[in-house]
Amino acid sequence: MKVVKYFLWTLWRIWFYIVMAIPILVLSPFLIISVSFDATYPVFFAMARLWSKFILYGMGFYYRIEREQQLVKGKSYMLVANHTSMTDIMLMLVISKNPFVFVGKAELTKIPIFGFFYRKSSILVDRNNSKSRVEVFAQAQNRLNRGLSVCIFPEGGVPDENILLDEFKDGAFRLAVEHQIPIVPMTFPDNKKRFSFTFFSGSPGIMRAKVHRFIETDGLTIDDRKELKERVRQVIYNQLVEYQKM
Repeated sequence: MKVVKYFLWTLWRIWFYIVMAIPILVLSPFLIISVSFDATYPVFFAMARLWSKFILYGMGFYYRIEREQQLVKGKSYMLVANHTSMTDIMLMLVISKNPFVFVGKAELTKIPIFGFFYRKSSILVDRNNSKSRVEVFAQAQNRLNRGLSVCIFPEGGVPDENILLDEFKDGAFRLAVEHQIPIVPMTFPDNKKRFSFTFFSGSPGIMRAKVHRFIETDGLTIDDRKELKERVRQVIYNQLVEYQKM
């Protein structure tokens, strides 16, 4: 029975990369053109949202989003959430109609096909390179000045399986304060169970997401970033604990 289970898990994992690749291959001419110019980035973003829905539904994931507050069209935000799965990327794209860019690790560019578009549309950071971290701020400021939002998973990576929510890094909160943009905390309680980085794990099912009330940064300074960081982390942590009780 275990052999059958592992075999089905393997097929399901392979299927993930197939459903990830199909829309990219079909739409590749449009994607390449739209991601190549600042003016057409919103078109690329709209296609990325369709790609995300295709993957989630294709894998048997049915998302349910609870919102305490709605994003305002044309406004910039700092989007943050707990990070446990590759599907966090797809779920985040589904949630926000406002075009945004990810700040993420450079290692994801190694994924065939996906990596090319990820490199073109995201701000990449090498966490072992201090110069790279400085360049991230310059690139993020450029995107915010163009009216885009930014998404950062502030744990700085995927924590160990036994950690409910890791400590947050400063970057997202420093940027939010510098640009005086609202922070949008989100909680993803099911993505680890649905599709974690552990190969032989996961299953189709519901993916819940909660978009919390926004936390304003008007009037805050860099000196407030640590208190702001802990406040946002506590919102997400408390919600994860609540979900565990359900």
